[in-house]
Amino acid sequence: MPRGTGDAVLKCKNYIRSKYFLMLLPDDLIIKNNCSQSMIKLHTKYKSSIIASKKVKKKDVSRWGIFDLKKFNKNSFLIKDVIEKPSIKNAPSNYAIIGRYILPKEIFKILQNQKPGQNGEIHITDAIKTLIDKKEKFIGHIFSGKYLDCGTLKGYINSSIEISKL
Repeated sequence: MPRGTGDAVLKCKNYIRSKYFLMLLPDDLIIKNNCSQSMIKLHTKYKSSIIASKKVKKKDVSRWGIFDLKKFNKNSFLIKDVIEKPSIKNAPSNYAIIGRYILPKEIFKILQNQKPGQNGEIHITDAIKTLIDKKEKFIGHIFSGKYLDCGTLKGYINSSIEISKL
């Protein structure tokens, strides 16, 4: 049984051949616009790691990984840091990580040596934080598709209804 997102990603290590790879989390759906495609375009332009992001309500920040950022255009920003599920008081912004990532292959080395974090899990956000500290460039992408959160029962039911209308 995988122990966190980082541990699950580590299980794919031997299948990744390229310098970067795209990772999609199954409980974050984005419809009506291809988010992965727009992230790949950004990656091609900046030759860097990309993470999908969306503005969330300030009161909901503790449900997400939240970015400390430096805005540089309408739909993108430079990621200065990432804080996993911060309190409202400690959240550096209200831009959340949405489960689409273009990550560098070096993340595997970091994950292999990473100590378990919150709940004894290996978190992908901790590995990303390490890479940012090592000056790896990460860009946040504010996508234009419609986001459906399947991470809660209510969200899952609402998402099922939305998808049935497509």
